Order: sequence, then structure tokens, then C-alpha cells
Amino acid sequence: VQINEKKAFYLSRVYKFSDFEKSLSFINKVSNIAEEEGHHPDLKFGWGYAEVNIFTHAINGLSLSDFILASKIDMISV
Repeated sequence: VQINEKKAFYLSRVYKFSDFEKSLSFINKVSNIAEEEGHHPDLKFGWGYAEVNIFTHAINGLSLSDFILASKIDMISV
């Protein structure tokens, strides 16, 4: 859990991969889960990494949906 520039708590994790294709594959899987959940994280990725930041904009903080989404993302295998 971290605090952003707006003083809101958010979940953040950087995932490491061996190449760009695995990073992209992971991001695509995260996107599918986000659409299913109707809850969309902020994503950044490049060669060998993907960063996922999750918080609920409506409350400017963390909600149960954030933890559910994070848990589902953590179960992704690439």
C-alpha cells in the first residue's frame, strides 16, 4: 500500500518478466480481468516489467474491489 500525490492510498506492484512479449501478455490478461470486474487499474509496462496501480477513484482510496482485483491479478500466470 502506498500514498499518491493526492494523499490517497493505493495498491502498487511491479511484475518482472524475461522479455517484452511476456510483459504484453500479462497486461492483456490484466485488461481482460479488469473488464470482467468493471474495475480498471492504472497500467504501465515495457521490456521485462509491468506496473499495476489500483485504487478507487470515486472514493480517492481503497475499497474491497481493489483487493479483489489485486488478488485476481496476482493469480495470473504468463
